[in-house]
Order: sequence, then structure tokens, then C-alpha cells
Amino acid sequence: MGMRKTASRVGAVAGAAAMVAGAALAFGTATAGAEPDAGGQVVRYTLTSGAPYQFQVFYVTAQPPSKDAYNADAYAYAKRETITVGPEAPWVFETTLAEPQWAILQVSSTTKGSVGPPNAHCDIAAGDQIISAADNPYSVTCQGTQ
Repeated sequence: MGMRKTASRVGAVAGAAAMVAGAALAFGTATAGAEPDAGGQVVRYTLTSGAPYQFQVFYVTAQPPSKDAYNADAYAYAKRETITVGPEAPWVFETTLAEPQWAILQVSSTTKGSVGPPNAHCDIAAGDQIISAADNPYSVTCQGTQ
């Protein structure tokens, strides 16, 4: 499945351990980047929407040394922020992970009231291969292991 920058979908993804960790929201822009770890594979998160909408995203930015380290402080390895995504402005984030199964992207629409659903679409690619993709009217989860 290829990435569609003008898709009328947006993805939402969340890791259970990250949800337990909880943290304050940081406000950001539609494109993000991170310093890659030494070695590993380039992992690319993509979120698209058919119209401009705000979303809260949670995503792993760096691979922890162990699950225990992640559980102890998920936000040392992940980020949460509010972004705006639209058909001509997808959100894309790239990092390098030694084990792409650590990749997690959680997306939740902040749409309120009488506004139609944003039709979220997310995907995660490791190198040139899509390893996870999901669609949902409001919130979806993509992660390296399903």
C-alpha cells in the first residue's frame, strides 16, 4: 500500500504503555523530524486527512534499550503533540530504529460538534515497506507489531 498525500483519511495510533505514562501536550507543526539512532532502519510515520483538522499525536521517536526502560519513562522515547493536517499538508516524521516493531503512532481527532469526521489514515513504513496502516473516521492506531 503506497502513501497517499491527498488521501481523505487520517490515522490514529497509540501504544498501551504510552497511554499509562500520560503527559502534557506540546503544540507543533505539520512536519516533524528527529535525530536518528546509530544503525537500524529509517522508520517513517505518515498521517493524512481529507480536510484541515487538528489531531493529537503520540509517537515513538527513539528506540528504548528495553521494555522496562520504556515503561519507566515512555516520554524519554516518545513525543505527544497537537498538529494540523490537511490534504495538501500531511504530517510526516522520520527516525531510525534498530527494531521497527517499536514504531507506534497514535492519532486522535480534536474535532468537535457539527464538524464532519476527518477520516483519519496513518501508516508506518520501515525503509520502503509499509509495516502498518489503518483508517478510522476519528482515531486510529498504527504500530510496528500488531
